[in-house]
Amino acid sequence: MTELLYGGVDIAMKVPPHQYQATVAFYRDVIGLKQIGEGDAALFALGPIRLWIDEVPAMSQAELWLELMTPDLERAAAHLERAGVIRCDPIEALPEDLRGAWIVNPAGIVHLVREPQ
Repeated sequence: MTELLYGGVDIAMKVPPHQYQATVAFYRDVIGLKQIGEGDAALFALGPIRLWIDEVPAMSQAELWLELMTPDLERAAAHLERAGVIRCDPIEALPEDLRGAWIVNPAGIVHLVREPQ
């Protein structure tokens, strides 16, 4: 990693409704992760990482989304664009107070690139 882009603490698992409850139960009851939040998503402590499990009606299969941090979103976006990285901001709206962008890696894994809040 560089000082421009580095790993964040969030991983989001986007799960279709027909798999959501069983997936949450798997991490809570079978694996034994500590559930640290509930609401729009189930939130678990995965060591130093936070695992968010989101129920997404439009999904037909689960996806894993990762987080990258940057101190300078514009500089990081320019770097990624020069490298040919696909930006996919319409994939999910971000809160107004979050400076970030969505990208996808060559294997189709979505990443949120964002500045710390």
